[in-house]
Amino acid sequence: MTEVLSPPRDFASLRALIAERAAALPKRLTQVAAFALENPDEIAFGTVSSIAEQAEVQPSTLVRLSQALGYQGFSDMQEVFRSRLRDRILNYGERLEQLRQHAREASQPNLIFHGFCEASARSIAALGEKLDPASLDRAVDQLARAETIYLIGLRRSFPIASYMAYALGKLGVRAILVDAVGGLAAEQITFAGPEDAVLAISFTPYASETLGLARSAAQKGVPLVAITDSPFSPLAQLAGQWIEVSEANFEGFRSMAATLTLAMTLTVAIAGRRGSGARILP
Repeated sequence: MTEVLSPPRDFASLRALIAERAAALPKRLTQVAAFALENPDEIAFGTVSSIAEQAEVQPSTLVRLSQALGYQGFSDMQEVFRSRLRDRILNYGERLEQLRQHAREASQPNLIFHGFCEASARSIAALGEKLDPASLDRAVDQLARAETIYLIGLRRSFPIASYMAYALGKLGVRAILVDAVGGLAAEQITFAGPEDAVLAISFTPYASETLGLARSAAQKGVPLVAITDSPFSPLAQLAGQWIEVSEANFEGFRSMAATLTLAMTLTVAIAGRRGSGARILP
C-alpha cells in the first residue's frame, strides 16, 4: 500500500485524504474509517479497545488504518481528532448534561425541546465548519444547468426533497419530485436524460430504492448530485458531485436542521445562478 509521507495534521485534511483513498482501502480499514468520520468524538476520547468494540473490528485494525494514512500509530492519528475539539467555544454535550441534571426543575417536554435545539445547533455548526465551498459551487453549477431537476429523497429524506420541489417551483425552476407514489418511481426517473440532473438524498441506513433510482439515472448518463453522510456512502460512489452532511442526534433521533439548511442554500443559489431568484418564497 502506498505510504503517505506527510500525514494530515488537521481534521479537514484528514477527512479529505480518507475520502480520496476510500475506494482503495481494504474492507476492514474502510469499515473503521467510515466509523471514524461518522463518530469523530468517539475517536478523540476513546481507547483503542473501546473504539474497536464500537466499530466492530479488531484493535489492530485501528493501528493498520493509522499507518495506511501515514501516521506512526493510532495515538498519532487520534491527536488530529482531539485537535478538532480544542478550539470549540461551546461544549454542547456539557450543556445538555447540565440540563439533564436539572430535569427536576424542568418539564419533560422542555428537556426534549432543548435537547433537539442543541442537536440542531451542533449539526449546523458542524456543516459550517466542514462544507467545502468549491464542492457547493460545483453542485450548484451542475443543477443550475439542468433543464429539469429530478429530486430523489425517500423515507427520512422525503421532507427535504419535498421542500426543494416546492421551493424550486416557486422560484421558476423546473423540478420533479420522484415520490414513488403508487410504485411509479422507476417510471418517473426514466424521463430524465443527460440534459437534466438528479439530486439524490440519503443517509445511513441508506434507502435501497433511492440507491436503485440514482444508479439507474447514472447508468443513463444523467448528471448526479448527492447529499449524504460519508465518503463511504453508496451515493458518494455514484455521484459526480456530492456534499457531506452529518446530523447530530438527541436520544437517538437525528436532527434534520443541517440538511434543510443545505437544501435551502442549494434552492436559492440555483435560482440565483439561473437568474430566477428575485421572488420571495411565501
